Amino acid sequence: MKTIRQIADELGVSKQAVHQKRKSKELSTALQPFTSTIDGVIYIDVDGEAIIKSAFSSSIRKHVDDSFSSTIDDLFTPVDDQKVLYDILKTELAIKNEQIATLQSELAAERQHSREQSDKLAILAEQAQMLHAGTIKKQLTDGEQPDEEEAVKKKGFFGFFRK
Repeated sequence: MKTIRQIADELGVSKQAVHQKRKSKELSTALQPFTSTIDGVIYIDVDGEAIIKSAFSSSIRKHVDDSFSSTIDDLFTPVDDQKVLYDILKTELAIKNEQIATLQSELAAERQHSREQSDKLAILAEQAQMLHAGTIKKQLTDGEQPDEEEAVKKKGFFGFFRK
């Protein structure tokens, strides 16, 4: 025969846990023939001890199974969620890559258009320069010589003394 404390120590639980298990509905009637009280100390014989130990081992096993099950669920549920997230991110990345490719082709087209406009402006500037040079040359060849009076006026007052 063993005391509640001895059984609790063997199971690695508290004395109160053994008392609660002993008083539970499922064990109280089953343990009654295997318990005795001597000088205020409760003693449980070998058969009662086996019943208590099996009750604890089944509850521990159930707790371990529940913990293991929830741990397994925690391990595998996020994998499913991660796969969904991975698929979403993969799709979004493909869309972004298409957008980048489109923007790059638009940018290349804009650059080509800008180069064409720069070339046209250079040609127009060159034509304007040639036109201006042609106008000046025409004026000189047409015999439009500035008058002497105008030259004197342009020289100013001191230009008169320089002759």
